[in-house]
Amino acid sequence: MDDLHELIDVFTRTNNYEQMQKLFEELFTQREKYDFALRWRLMKDLHQGKTQREIANELGISLCKITRGSKILKDPESQMNTILKEYEHGKEQD
Repeated sequence: MDDLHELIDVFTRTNNYEQMQKLFEELFTQREKYDFALRWRLMKDLHQGKTQREIANELGISLCKITRGSKILKDPESQMNTILKEYEHGKEQD
């Protein structure tokens, strides 16, 4: 198993919020965590129907990064689509 597969395995086995948060603190720099959160935000914004230009202006990121996210969401078999739909549905339940 290569390092990436091992890391994915660690993430899938970590199902406790506090443990995952500590793992992120230990594994990633502040900048890396910011970049992850920014990518998540842009995917949520795209999923909610915001335009690429709106997102670029709001988040101060390039259209190139946003276009990549848009292509992912256009794929009906995208895991990100599945996650965002489940996330949105879960928020509606709250």
